[in-house]
Order: sequence, then structure tokens, then C-alpha cells
Amino acid sequence: MCGIVGYIGQRDATPIILNGLQRLEYRGYDSAGIAVLCDQKIEIRRDAGKISHLIELVRQNPLSGNLGIGHTRWATHGAPSARNAHPHVGMTGEVVVVHNGIVENYRTLREELEAEGAIFNSETDTEVIVHLVERNLSSQGSLVEAVQKALQQIEGAHGIVIFSTKEPDKLIAARIGNAGGVVIGLGEGENFVASDLPAILEHTRKVIFLDSQQMAVVSREQVTVQTLQGDPITPIAHTIPWDPVAAEKGEYRHFMQKEIHEQVRSLTDTIAGRVDFQNGRIHLEELNLTPELAKSIQKIFIIACGTAAHAGLVGKILIERIARIPVEVDIASEFRYREPIVDQNCVTIAISQSGETADTLAAMEEARKRGSKLWSIVNAIGSQAMRLADGYISMQCGPEIGVASTKAYTAPLVDLYMLAILLADLRGNLSPSIRQQLVNDLRMIPNLAGVCLDRESAVIEVAKTLLETSNCLYLGRGINMPTAYEGALKLKEISYIHAEAYPAGEMKHGPIALIDKEMPVIALIPKDPWYEKMFSQVEQAKARGGTVIAVATDGDDLIADIADQVLWIPQTPWLLSPVTTVIPLQLLAYHIAALRGLDVDQPRNLAKSVTVE
Repeated sequence: MCGIVGYIGQRDATPIILNGLQRLEYRGYDSAGIAVLCDQKIEIRRDAGKISHLIELVRQNPLSGNLGIGHTRWATHGAPSARNAHPHVGMTGEVVVVHNGIVENYRTLREELEAEGAIFNSETDTEVIVHLVERNLSSQGSLVEAVQKALQQIEGAHGIVIFSTKEPDKLIAARIGNAGGVVIGLGEGENFVASDLPAILEHTRKVIFLDSQQMAVVSREQVTVQTLQGDPITPIAHTIPWDPVAAEKGEYRHFMQKEIHEQVRSLTDTIAGRVDFQNGRIHLEELNLTPELAKSIQKIFIIACGTAAHAGLVGKILIERIARIPVEVDIASEFRYREPIVDQNCVTIAISQSGETADTLAAMEEARKRGSKLWSIVNAIGSQAMRLADGYISMQCGPEIGVASTKAYTAPLVDLYMLAILLADLRGNLSPSIRQQLVNDLRMIPNLAGVCLDRESAVIEVAKTLLETSNCLYLGRGINMPTAYEGALKLKEISYIHAEAYPAGEMKHGPIALIDKEMPVIALIPKDPWYEKMFSQVEQAKARGGTVIAVATDGDDLIADIADQVLWIPQTPWLLSPVTTVIPLQLLAYHIAALRGLDVDQPRNLAKSVTVE
């Protein structure tokens, strides 16, 4: 959620940090600030509001130096305001901190520190960290030791960056638990710290990811990593292939629109190198999946949140249908609280765009504790979910900046389809001819997605008719029931229109009471095994005066006659149809929000990576 950027080197830190914060705006925030070491004094500029406001503050009152940290805050303790914005300094003005996460025992620590004479200038939990470091620094001697002791005193999950005027040759960064990533960017005579890659990709592609309970001491010339207890660690440096230009909007009005259109490429990249079309085989090497393991699996749990959970619901149908393995899908935040029946004969699959979602990581830990093998499907290279898992599938989406996920929904659909085929193949559940056909169907998917995107102008016309609506009902069945959930979520996220999604067969069990001319019904009715059932639901909605917008397969004259409007999709193999049915819904939500003049990429109250429970 919150964003962190830090710099130490020979250049002016201010423009590097401000630019990095701008690249993290997609994470969601309500205030921003920067601290720079200027002539051996910590200078801070911060306030509530957007980074553009912070940039103006810096323009009016410049600050310049070679060491600095910046932050975008999403309020947890204390309202968005200048006094609550990060960075925070202590009473001496010698230590400054930025922080992602929640200090769960901050009340106790604050009372203890106030009893010792500490004066707090904010309502935040973060401020206890800087007071603890200051207190420890007066008695411990070195900044590293003072930070170590402070981090051992706080509870919860955190990403923290600190520097001090007493030792102006270093930044200290630490990660505790799953409160978001901490990545160290390696340069020549300079180094960087960030909570996410886009902030620093402009400057370096060589990075170190901190794991939980690790701390990095970052100077101009070197980076050392150790445990919070001081034990040295030899870090692994990763080279990131992403081009920073990929994080720019280019010709598109919003990142979300750009990312919807990037799905042809992301689907192509997801398939590339993993599918042997000639021999009808799937290769997912990073899963470390053997025939013995595949045959030993008695049950699969899929854990995820939001959009990723909807992808998991499609995955359940794919894996059960193709591989014949029972699958349960859990909302990650609920999984560990229900005493799940998980053991060594289970595999738990975590799906997460960021790989840093706190609830998903906690659910992974719970599954491992119970003996399950862990796999993850993630987009962020080197993320915690990727490193924690026994095997993984990378989504191959590249950066996804818009808060409302799009290409990181369709990519895992294809990943789960490939996984289902591979599991079935290794378990001996597929004939060569069926396996070959399933594999061949993958070849069509990027092109079919492109056909859907070519019809954007038709979606815009439908969007214009829904600008004044206050409620929408989404209906789907079978493998496209999750698509209905995802379509409704997209509309809610970015247009702020209330939308509900239901399995269409449940309509008569309550939701049908809502249907009238003021309640648009968006019905997913592609040519799949549930077509006849869905057609009946459309007829019932029309009989009650409902306005029906159908997502239907090209050439369907029956639905053209009954629906008020149709968003057409090309004929798609039904097991892969959620990839094409969702694209018109993504575009519809996007254009309704854009036509309403809303902040599509940064919808209110939302963040890209939810790193607190």
C-alpha cells in the first residue's frame, strides 16, 4: 500500500526520490513526504494529498543532498495530514524513518516512551520507531545496533528505512513479516532502496530482495545484509528484465486502458516457452513438479484475494475438469481462521499479482505449517510469495500499474489451464489426442483477446448508456460465473457504481426481486455447456422489464433478438472462454469510469498491494 524510496550516492537525492514516488502512485496513498540530509541536517517536506502537491512544496522550499528517503502513506493511525505524513523525526532531529505496516504494540510502546519524556508530534504508530531508535542510539553506540534493538521491540509486519545525521554514510532498510517488499537497487557509486521495483528501474536493474527478518546496511559503495540478530547473510542479486518504458502510459489515457490492451502480449508471453505445440506438452519448470508428486496430490487449495480469487474459482473448474483433482478455493483472509483440513497430501496454490499480499502470505504460512506443499502464481519477480513457495509460475505480465487488475487476471487463467493439463498428463488422466487438442486451443488465445480489444468502440457506446445508472446485476454460470464476479468488482472499483454478481441459477432465490427497468442486467452467455440455462435466465430478466446487456458469441441470433445490447466475443474453446468474456467487462468498467471523469488508475480508498491485514 504505502510506497518507499531511498537514495544514497553522489547525485542529488531529491529528484530521484520524487520521481520514484511518482512511479509508486499506483499503490494508493493519501499523503506524501521526503527527507534529505542537507548540510548535516535533516530537512523534511511533507503534507496530505498527492505527490504533485509535495513537488510544489519542494519547488517553493528546495532541499538538496546526496542522502534521502521518501514515502507515500495510506492512513492507518491518524488522519491524512501534514503532521501524520512520513517521514518522521525524533526529538533530537538526528534520526528519520519511513515505514510500511502497523506497529501492533504501539500503544504500549508510546506510553513507555512518553513516561521517559518522549514528545510525540503525530498520531501515527510509526513515530514510536524513531523514538526507540533515538533512545537506543544514545546507549547502544552504533546506528545498526540501535535499529536492531528497536526492530526487536516492535510487533507486527513492517518495511522500514532509516538514516541518521550521526552516521550520514548509510541507509538502513529492514523487512519484518509480510508488510510489503523491500528491494535494494545496486548502482555504481550509488545505491537505492524501494518498496517496489518501478521506483528504481529507471536507475538500475540489478537488485536484492530482502526476506523477512533481514536488514540491509546501504552505503554508496556497498550493501551488506544481515539478520535482525546481526548474523551476516550473503544476498542474491537479481537482474530484472523489465524495461522502465513499459511503466509509462504511452498513447493511452490511463494505465488501466494500456494494461487492458497489453493482454495480447501478456498472454503471448505467458504461453511462450511453456507450450510445445508440436508434441502437445506443457512445461512449467519452476514448479518442480514430478510425476510422483503429481500422483500423490489428493487435494488442492487455491488461496487468493479479490481479482486473484476470481481467477482461482476458474482454476477450480479447470483443474477438476481436466486433472480430476478436488480443489477448494479460499479467500486468503479467511483460510487460516477456519482450521482448514490440510496435510502433506495437499498442494496449496497462492495467486497474487504483487506476491506481497499480507493475507495471502499468512495463508501460505498456515498451509505450510500444516504440511502442505506450496506453489504460487505471481507477477512480481522475486516477491515474497515467489520465494516462499516450493515452486511457482510467473504470470509474465510485466508491471501492472493500475490499481484495478486486468492483465494479471487473464494471465493466471492461462497459467491454471496449463497447470491442469500438466497435472493430468503426469497423472495419466489424458489421452494423447485430448491433450493435443487442449494444448492446440492455447494457440488461439492471444489472437482471440485481440479480437475482443478491436471491438472497444462498441463497448464505449454501451458505456455511454450506463453513465447514470446506480446499480448493476451481473449473472453467469459455470466457468463464467467467476467472470460475473470479476466484472462486478471492476465496475465497483473504478466507477463507484454498486454492482452485484450472482450465479444465474440463484436469481430466482432472491435477486430477481431487484430486476426492473432501472436495474441493468449484464448476462454472460457465451456458447458453452451452460448456454441453454443462461438463455432461460435472460428470458426471465426480460419478462420482468429488465434491461439486458449480453456478452455473447459471434453469430448468436437468438441472443441478438432478446437482449437490449450485445457485447460480442469470438468463438472460444469453452475452457478458455473466461479470457475473452472478461475483456468486454474490463473495457466497460473502464470507459464508464473514464466518461464520468474519475481517477481510474487510483480509485478512492484502494491500493494496489494490500500489505496489512
